[in-house]
Amino acid sequence: MKLGFVGLGAMGSGMVRRLLAADHTVYGYNRTPAKAEPLIELGLQWRDSPREVAAEADVVFTMVTNVKALQAVTEGTEGILAGLAPGKVYVDMSTVSPTASRELAARVSELGAAMLDAPVSGSLSTLEAGQLSIMVGGAEATLARVEPILRDIGPTVTRVGDNGQAVLMKIAVNLSLAVQMLAFSEGVLLAEKSGIDREVAVDVMTKSVIASPMVKYRGPFVLEMPAEAWFDVNMMQKDLQLALEAGHEVEVPMPTTAATNQVLTAARAMGLADRDFAVVFEALAQMSGLRPVEA
Repeated sequence: MKLGFVGLGAMGSGMVRRLLAADHTVYGYNRTPAKAEPLIELGLQWRDSPREVAAEADVVFTMVTNVKALQAVTEGTEGILAGLAPGKVYVDMSTVSPTASRELAARVSELGAAMLDAPVSGSLSTLEAGQLSIMVGGAEATLARVEPILRDIGPTVTRVGDNGQAVLMKIAVNLSLAVQMLAFSEGVLLAEKSGIDREVAVDVMTKSVIASPMVKYRGPFVLEMPAEAWFDVNMMQKDLQLALEAGHEVEVPMPTTAATNQVLTAARAMGLADRDFAVVFEALAQMSGLRPVEA
């Protein structure tokens, strides 16, 4: 099948590289064409609009930042919906509102096409290592058609339910990442302000019973932040707000999510919005009066 991909940021580009390496024909579009140039050198076939990508492809993927960005690439005369036709499959890998995802799936169905929401769990390094996990919402028959393609992106593909359920699952995963990072930061700061070297505290905690995979790979960020954010404050706060909205809808109290969201707001107020969300440590360090990590 011919594939299309709209949204060639860091994760989207990484996914396209894997698809090209698996010998798929891939058509692509990105709002900023320059980001596609390295992929074009690898074999990506550029198209001038999301509609053209959808028209060329049997299966079209999107990976964008939020609902507004998703609407920008799906709506209008040059959007993906305008290029879909009966029998095509649309796979959105973005993390957006479950409600917005279900509404979009209904519109895709009206065109005779089928949609899956398929957000991922993992970072760019996880993707490059071939260890990405993909959650899928939508019909089993639709997933069966595209599952081999998804496995070329990441080896673990799990159907969690109907349309919208995968993005809900992704939101549930991401709120746990942020809450864990905040708790880890609190522990490190408590140790450090009590006279224990930060390096020692991080070493002990990342080898202790609390050392989840996330803590192991992100915990060291409190010693040295990456030059480029893996998942910045704005992106994480977007997901936490989606989680709080979902919790309100189904009457699930979310006290730790709400508290973490407030610390991320503080980080933004400190000018740290473009840093990886592990910078909650920096926000706490400043609030605690500790000499801050280099911002």
